[in-house]
Amino acid sequence: MKSSLWQGPAAGTAGVLVMTLGEKAEQRLTGRPDSHAPARTLERLTGMPERPGSQPVLVNLAMHVGQGTVLGVLRSVMSHVGLRGAGPSAKFAVVRLTSDQILENATGVGAPPSTWPRRELVVDLLHKTVYAFVTGAVADALAARSGPGPGQRHAAMRPGRHADVGPLPEGG
Repeated sequence: MKSSLWQGPAAGTAGVLVMTLGEKAEQRLTGRPDSHAPARTLERLTGMPERPGSQPVLVNLAMHVGQGTVLGVLRSVMSHVGLRGAGPSAKFAVVRLTSDQILENATGVGAPPSTWPRRELVVDLLHKTVYAFVTGAVADALAARSGPGPGQRHAAMRPGRHADVGPLPEGG
């Protein structure tokens, strides 16, 4: 699982890249402005001076990419232990959303999603789900190179379980 330390950031960065491209395309179609909540969150977490009314693009990008890259490590660990595919990626989407909400609400930058306009909530859910599934696909592909995870090996040994893996090697 040590490989999760390099595979996770690679997977998370891929997820952020695809999510960001999707966000930019959606914003062109809908006219929705950029969110600067990531920048304001990072400013408050680090004690950086806030500049009301400014649009700190580099700080925004740092938080946006940094958070997605770091969380990729968790998704990589999931893949390495055998939690692969759409189900674990859906669960990871909840983790990604929860991470945002904890940081934004703890710093006073955000409000609970239950208070958001429905359209804003749907858009955020969509983009974070894209991130989670792309990150999961990359993490799963990288982890698969190491063979089945411990959970998959355990499932393969139990009658009636679906191992989600091919035949185990001799002595596996």
